Amino acid sequence: MRIDEITAHAYRIPTEAPEADGTLAWDATTLVVVHARCAGTTGLGWTYAPSEAAAAVTGLLAGLVTGRSPLDIAGANEAMARAVRNAGRQGLLGCALSAVDIALWDLKARLLELPLVRLIGAVTEEVPVYGSGGFTTYHDTRLAAQLTGWVRGHGIPRVKIKIGESWGRSVSRDLDRVRHARETVGPEVALYVDANGAYSRKQAVRVGEALAELGVGWFEEPVSSDDLEGLRVVRDHCACDVAAGEYGYDPAYFARLAPVVDCLQADATRCGGLTGWLRAAAVAQAHGLEISGHCAPHVHAHAAAGVPNLRHLEWFHDHVRIESTLFTGALDPAGGVLRPGAGGRPGHGMELDRERAAEFRVG
Repeated sequence: MRIDEITAHAYRIPTEAPEADGTLAWDATTLVVVHARCAGTTGLGWTYAPSEAAAAVTGLLAGLVTGRSPLDIAGANEAMARAVRNAGRQGLLGCALSAVDIALWDLKARLLELPLVRLIGAVTEEVPVYGSGGFTTYHDTRLAAQLTGWVRGHGIPRVKIKIGESWGRSVSRDLDRVRHARETVGPEVALYVDANGAYSRKQAVRVGEALAELGVGWFEEPVSSDDLEGLRVVRDHCACDVAAGEYGYDPAYFARLAPVVDCLQADATRCGGLTGWLRAAAVAQAHGLEISGHCAPHVHAHAAAGVPNLRHLEWFHDHVRIESTLFTGALDPAGGVLRPGAGGRPGHGMELDRERAAEFRVG
């Protein structure tokens, strides 16, 4: 058996309302979908990246993968990684590579007629998730409705909101929103925050002290994830667990980051697909850390069930909406957990609804 074809297309999906975090605002999300075909079977992968990532897949990467055995994913991943060295592994090309790798894992599992979690090998049957959104553009009523939907609608006992508004220039409002979130979900629900690198070091320490008083247990990117010493400072002075890693593209990055955080994050749609994510989990384990999957929960679910040091996955509002609308086979987060492979479908069990997706296609 040989891989016959790799294709890629991009889709731009508007948000329900304007969204922002501490350092960025957006009104649409771009999804890049990859299909890998072999002997009449098709594997599906995707990433969230500019539409140009689709051109990178078909122009730079597809030829390296076509003709290879669909069983040898590690070889295909390595060939792609070497090919993008001079073009730049980080950023758009890393996302393109990741989408192809995810499609290859799905293809292999489908060819073997196995749920992907069985191909990888399960450590657990249930993967914890946390509700994530709480954008800085949300007014209190909308924020409360979203939080309530996760906690009371789905029974998810962990939620996260964005803080660091306007590059850390609205700390009072940040803390008011955290108080409002705590009042909404009650004292028993785990409350997380994500500053997206908006604060300076000492500012983050001061905010962290206030967060601890409000029972916040997770402080994501309090400072830029490029500021390793800053992360160390905040981690050492805050009761909240400090987390980072969503911008990691290779194992070396995670090895540098692991000594300065309490929990390592990795995003399979950026870090080399499921191959790269499993390697990031191993780096975290070697440093005595848990790993958390960043965004794209349906990409991560099967691999997450196969690592012993998993903390949870991010049930991110934008990606959940897209993956539940444009794909079939979406998982149910009832009780705050996903159960990948429970339905017995081969691969990750997701299929692109081409008819529904057609109106959003941009490349």
